[in-house]
Amino acid sequence: MTTTLNREAVVEASVTETTPVKRDVSLRRSSRKALGPKRLQYSPESSAPRRKRRTKRFSDVTQQSSENMKGKEDADCPSASRRHEELSAYELERLENIRQNQEFLSSINLLQATEEFKRGTRPKPSQKGLVRLQAAVKEVLPSRKSPRLQNKKAEPSTPPQKPKQLKKPPGPLAMVAINLEEGSKLPPQLLELCSEEIKEGKMELSLTGYCETLKKMRLTEDRVAKVVMSRIVSAAFHPCTSSLLIAAGDKWGKVGLWKLGSDWGDDGVLLFEPHARPVACVAFSRAHPSHLLSLSYDGSLRCMDVEKAVFDDVYDSDNGLKTFDFMSPDCSTLVVGNMYGRVAIVDRRTPGTSHESLHSLDTKALCCVSVHPLQKQYFAVAESEVVNIYDGRCLKKSNSQTVSQLHGHSLSISSAYFSPCTGNRVLTCCMDDRIRIYDTSAMTTDSPLLTSIRHDMQTGCWLSKLSAVWDPKRDDCFVVGSVSRPRTVQVFHENGTVQHAFVDGERLQTVPYVTAVHPTRNALLGGNASGRVHIFSD
Repeated sequence: MTTTLNREAVVEASVTETTPVKRDVSLRRSSRKALGPKRLQYSPESSAPRRKRRTKRFSDVTQQSSENMKGKEDADCPSASRRHEELSAYELERLENIRQNQEFLSSINLLQATEEFKRGTRPKPSQKGLVRLQAAVKEVLPSRKSPRLQNKKAEPSTPPQKPKQLKKPPGPLAMVAINLEEGSKLPPQLLELCSEEIKEGKMELSLTGYCETLKKMRLTEDRVAKVVMSRIVSAAFHPCTSSLLIAAGDKWGKVGLWKLGSDWGDDGVLLFEPHARPVACVAFSRAHPSHLLSLSYDGSLRCMDVEKAVFDDVYDSDNGLKTFDFMSPDCSTLVVGNMYGRVAIVDRRTPGTSHESLHSLDTKALCCVSVHPLQKQYFAVAESEVVNIYDGRCLKKSNSQTVSQLHGHSLSISSAYFSPCTGNRVLTCCMDDRIRIYDTSAMTTDSPLLTSIRHDMQTGCWLSKLSAVWDPKRDDCFVVGSVSRPRTVQVFHENGTVQHAFVDGERLQTVPYVTAVHPTRNALLGGNASGRVHIFSD
């Protein structure tokens, strides 16, 4: 009987092992969830101390780092020592790095400078001069509708027309200041100032006395003003002595006049628009101080006549103009260079706006022309990589013979000027970061190089090129802006030594790449890319 029961139990067990069991597919769980119960095998009592200890350590590190940043850590505190003992070596090293960084920042006063910057203590640009003109109201055009959606045939497309170069209409333009109310007239004091008798500006001071004079020249708050609305391309001093009158041309064809200490216009600034493209060159006539000649890339050369209150046409060309200079003592004859390597001889006494003669010199653009101060028939031209001196009486339509050449430049030349008193020197600036001075006293075939000065000329694409200009009162000193910090205007002697550097950390914070010196007074200006003029004067 027992044997029978055992056999039945064995058979039943074998059937149970070999018979497949039906499982519910809907109750199938992932392996990740299946591990859940195993994780729950740990008792809450065993996990709580670990979680509590980790939270405590994180809070200790946070508190300890904040205390180190504020500098209020108390090393003698027993609780702090116990926390240090609980921290790992990595956390202790991290806290030490934080402490060292804080000490370094405090040593260079970076935290204090950051707070001052947040409070707005950084000096702001001068607000004198022009205010921002109101933008013209844009014309609202109707929305464009697709011909396909309107079940219309598409019109045949036409190739886009090449836009013509912008230019003001020919003929005299009224001298109307665009920053004044409509119908306003020019201030009568402007004509009185331009009609003053001009004195000669030769200076008889020694080099030591000249340097002492430069040290007395300062930049004050009332000598900084916004004269034009955009980047300054050219600037010049009026030769009057009773007041300082400045003319500046910008890259959009506007010309600004600024008289220091005046209340007309915007803090003494009057803004005009005689051109449509950059005003590359401006100069007051020495024979007629009420005349300001301005030349533009749009191919126009105009004369601002304060007596007539008009901008007269002097010369008109289909090609863009680049530079000009006076070839006669009465300033009636001009030599004008364009962007295609040609120079034109223009006589203002001849009716019309055409040239007397046109001569091809170089296939590339001419950057600068300069006339000899005594022998007016000679003029220097900054061409591709050489400065050539020509005789205006022997010019041909092409292949004109040079009187002298100035070699040694490896890149393009931005400027070349004769010395103002004798013409025995030529000052050149080149993009190879060199300022050179040549001896032109003998006017030989190859003028010898006297001095080569290292000077950074890389102003970038947003600024005009630097150009060194002579002091009109001396034949041995010149001025040039600098891109180094702090921003400076440097005065050099012809032997290459720096005589003086004009620096003002509060008011001069931009590159003064356009410079000019007053012909009779101790005054110097620097123009920047925002249209502001800075004047150093005694």
